Amino acid sequence: MELNQKGILLVISGPSGCGKGTVVAHLLADYERYALSVSLTTRKARHNEIDGFHYYFVSEEEFQENIKNGNFLEYTFYCGHHYGTPKDRVNELLDQGINVILEIETEGALNVKKACPDAVLIMILPPSFRVLEQRLRGRHTNTEEDIHRRLERTKEELLLVPQYDYVVLNPDDGDGDAAKTITAIVETARHEQKRNTNLLRDFYK
Repeated sequence: MELNQKGILLVISGPSGCGKGTVVAHLLADYERYALSVSLTTRKARHNEIDGFHYYFVSEEEFQENIKNGNFLEYTFYCGHHYGTPKDRVNELLDQGINVILEIETEGALNVKKACPDAVLIMILPPSFRVLEQRLRGRHTNTEEDIHRRLERTKEELLLVPQYDYVVLNPDDGDGDAAKTITAIVETARHEQKRNTNLLRDFYK
């Protein structure tokens, strides 16, 4: 007998500026059997973003066509743009035993939980609201209006933290520690009884 070898669907959210992208980068670089599900979005790419790696940057028309064809595990509208998770690739990786990371916002995360109750939801938080604002301003890529909108959105997102399975703090220069904590969470999830009902079924065989 052995534990269920199917991958864990790992949904990672956090306020804009919390450092979740860097945490995810550590997971992919430092640990085996992790893959990032690349979402589609209608927003424009930032200067350091690569199409097909960070996101698939598509038109509104193409996004709507994917909705019509039922190609998304989840999709949502966030800060003026659409985002969606293609479901076929996610299921393919999970069946191969790969832990699939969805780096998505709260509405999308809760939609995934409805569609996939076994998904593990993790909220990444910075040390404080003040630190979060400093990080956003330190990017020098957002307008004052955009920063204000993202901070207001953060207040809304924090109200949804009780619906997540875990909270992971990401202090300054703590991205590697946060990633290590997440791997421990995933290992715990692999041992959940609900994922291993076969052990009892096969015990007397």
